[in-house]
Amino acid sequence: MNIDILTDIIRNADSIVFFGGAGMSTESGIPDFRSENGLYMTAGGTKYSPETMLSHSFFVSHTDEFFKYYTTKMICKEAKPNSGHIALAKLEEAGRLKAVVTQNIDGLHQLAGSKKVFELHGSVHRNYCTKCRSFYDLDYILNAKAIPRCVKCNSVIKPDVVLYEESLDNDVVSGAINSIRTADVLIIGGTSLVVYPAAGLIDYFRGKKLVLVNKSTTPYDSRADLVINDSVGKVLETAVKPIL
Repeated sequence: MNIDILTDIIRNADSIVFFGGAGMSTESGIPDFRSENGLYMTAGGTKYSPETMLSHSFFVSHTDEFFKYYTTKMICKEAKPNSGHIALAKLEEAGRLKAVVTQNIDGLHQLAGSKKVFELHGSVHRNYCTKCRSFYDLDYILNAKAIPRCVKCNSVIKPDVVLYEESLDNDVVSGAINSIRTADVLIIGGTSLVVYPAAGLIDYFRGKKLVLVNKSTTPYDSRADLVINDSVGKVLETAVKPIL
């Protein structure tokens, strides 16, 4: 079976990096973007597209509407790490997994126990005043009666997430690239690999084994040493169990 092959790859690896997308979190009950039941397909009731409402310019020009959409559609506070998150945290604790690179903003990897996580698109758990840069947690955003404002200077607070029209953080990208470049095994899970520049990071991989775990096919399947079309959480849990 392919999962048995993945177990052998993990067992023989010295340096593993996991690169994950929205499919990593759907098993925790968080909607993805582009599937049949994803955010983009179920965003009725508004005259704006999700891309527009999650853009930097919309945050600036329609701040109240931005936060109404953001807090109801982008935050799933009750979500808990699934078996895949936990398997990765155990691999890191055992010294086999060197880093997680994620496109998700939910913080579930850290909640599961992962320490070295490169969040390409930021995190809902970090929020900063747009003027004085004071930090605010997720509860402050959720409990705000209107537009969340800084208690020190009354300026608008912005979630530390990468909106449309914004660039990725250079330090995060550099860390992700260095981790991928020095890994001997790269496991990619739960991503269609169509969102750039994030998807382009796998071009830096120079290791021995490239593994793709995703329910559907990706543009990179032909380059992989192993492709498993299944739920990433279930696959990781099953593959890691015989090792740890």
